[in-house]
Amino acid sequence: MPELPEVETVRKGLAKQLLGGMIAHIELRREGLRFPFPKDFKEGLEGRRIEQIDRRAKYLQFRLDDTSIWLVHLGMTGKFTLYSQNDIPEEYGKHDHVIVTMEDGGVSVYTDHRRFGYMDLIAADEEENHRFFANLGCEPLSDDFDAKALCKSLEGKKSPIKTALLDQRVVAGLGNIYVCEILFRAGVSPLRISSSIAGKGAKVTKRAELLVHETKQVLIEAIEAGGSTISDFAAVDGDLGYFAHSFRVYGREGEACHNSRCSGVVSRISQGGRSTFYCAKCQR
Repeated sequence: MPELPEVETVRKGLAKQLLGGMIAHIELRREGLRFPFPKDFKEGLEGRRIEQIDRRAKYLQFRLDDTSIWLVHLGMTGKFTLYSQNDIPEEYGKHDHVIVTMEDGGVSVYTDHRRFGYMDLIAADEEENHRFFANLGCEPLSDDFDAKALCKSLEGKKSPIKTALLDQRVVAGLGNIYVCEILFRAGVSPLRISSSIAGKGAKVTKRAELLVHETKQVLIEAIEAGGSTISDFAAVDGDLGYFAHSFRVYGREGEACHNSRCSGVVSRISQGGRSTFYCAKCQR
């Protein structure tokens, strides 16, 4: 499933080619994806110019010239592929569900094998309180996300820290792969109770500072590498994400701990139905 670095990689690729362009035609090849397309979705997009493309958590936000926002979530297998007017496919595949033709003749194809992605079209004044955004936590790469904010979010939480960091109300955009990597780099056990990260009265602790620092560092490195291709993720130009080559713990069950000062072995456990990879010896 695309996580924040993959979505940011897609955003950059789309912005490079679509920013400032006008949407000439939308072809919806089914009635919806995970959810039905909203009423007048096609009509609301056609003739609109793309003024800006943002990302909030794992959502893409196409800001249009009438101030409306075309919202896209890639789900588990959703992806965009861009074609110039000279290399448009003669026919589209059965999983190519949304075909966007731009005024300059270029085409953007949204493909989603499992159809867990979804799209919406919302007014700008609905954004803050929209059902997908209303309860989202801090953007991890923003100045708002610091040790103080993290401690405040974790205060009183009895869930494991791995579970808490995956909660989009605590931090927006983090997913399973990157949380494993963050916890390893910070030396924090995924089983540690969340409230123990925060001091009394949500006082800032060294562990909280480490978690914030490593969160930002891992995400920055992953974005620079174009994200992580585990199964079928690819950028809009078809390039794969290379951060998987830098994994220190994810997917390394049974291997020696990447920490040179540790003689431990990477273990895999299940938390909330997801695989957690960690070193029980050096992650406390």
